[in-house]
Amino acid sequence: MATMQSVVASSISFGASNNRATLESPKTLYRNNTHLPMRVRCMAQDGEKEPLQPITESAPSTQPKPAAAPSPPKPKMSTRFTDVLAFSGPAPERINGRLAMVGFVGAMVVELSKGQDVFSQISNGGVSWFVGTSIVLTLASLVPLFKGVSVESKSGGVMTSDAELLNGRVAMLGLVALALTEFVKGGAIV
Repeated sequence: MATMQSVVASSISFGASNNRATLESPKTLYRNNTHLPMRVRCMAQDGEKEPLQPITESAPSTQPKPAAAPSPPKPKMSTRFTDVLAFSGPAPERINGRLAMVGFVGAMVVELSKGQDVFSQISNGGVSWFVGTSIVLTLASLVPLFKGVSVESKSGGVMTSDAELLNGRVAMLGLVALALTEFVKGGAIV
């Protein structure tokens, strides 16, 4: 395993016997290099593949450095209705995934507790629950998007926007597979 050593570039000298960098004393460093900008470089020491090379530093130029061009600002997310709800926009797949996650978990809970399959759940008052849940989740998902808040800006750690999309896709497939399996079987799975 290689260890790293930070060395100030303007104040190093190399020993001839062991090819290791040595640092000058802080007094000498301050006295000799007040006009030089300090730079820190890292070099591998243990188990290195190639020998250390001396760092050469050119004298500071008297010409002014050109000003760095400012980075272009990040494009703000569009809040137009047609852009948010476009086929490739941020809302449709995310909202459908959230509804599928809630629907799959709800269908499994009712099936385990009452023994009803998905089609029985829908015919026994499930439509009103579906419509109510759809309205609440859709509005809760659209309000931040219309305010210009991107989903990626609020994700971090384990709960990322990509993980939410993946979970939503799996829930959509799971809900369809549950309905097809119960249709072919003719009743609840459990």
